[in-house]
Amino acid sequence: MLNNFIKVICIMSFLGLSACQSMPPIKTVAEVDLDRFMGDWFVIAAIPTIIENDPYNPVERYEKNPDGSIATTFSFNQSSFNGKLKTYHPTGFVVPGTGNAEWQMQFVWPFKSEYLIAYLSEDYQHTIIARNKRDYVWLMSRQPHLNREIYNDLVSKIQSMGYDTSKLRAFPQQLPTKK
Repeated sequence: MLNNFIKVICIMSFLGLSACQSMPPIKTVAEVDLDRFMGDWFVIAAIPTIIENDPYNPVERYEKNPDGSIATTFSFNQSSFNGKLKTYHPTGFVVPGTGNAEWQMQFVWPFKSEYLIAYLSEDYQHTIIARNKRDYVWLMSRQPHLNREIYNDLVSKIQSMGYDTSKLRAFPQQLPTKK
């Protein structure tokens, strides 16, 4: 527990102290229907944070809280499909006046980090979560696998946002077996 806390503090410090780049701000989608956005998202690829060290089956789940904040559960298996389950519970706060497309994620009070919904397919099946610093990005899908054409299109979108896609890492996903 303490080890996870230290990792989260390090991440938040790094996120808060990273030097700003001279790139234009990332454009978010115009409007996000939060009810449709809630639920499970498989993390297909990312420029990962320190806590996303060798994740298998990474999934981010969102649920609206009565106070309007977003209960988030990020979980994955460490180093293999049968590896130790790691789970984190940040809270998302929607920034007013952004069409629900900009959030602040809080892993540890009082630190919050930027969370921009930079792309969202019309059918709410694929999304790209970005940051203006271009240090981290997440490509997520409602399904654990994407066909190559859709994946390549989403990677191109990430590159057009100013990211170095050579840092992008695909994460292994496997559907659970029925017992």
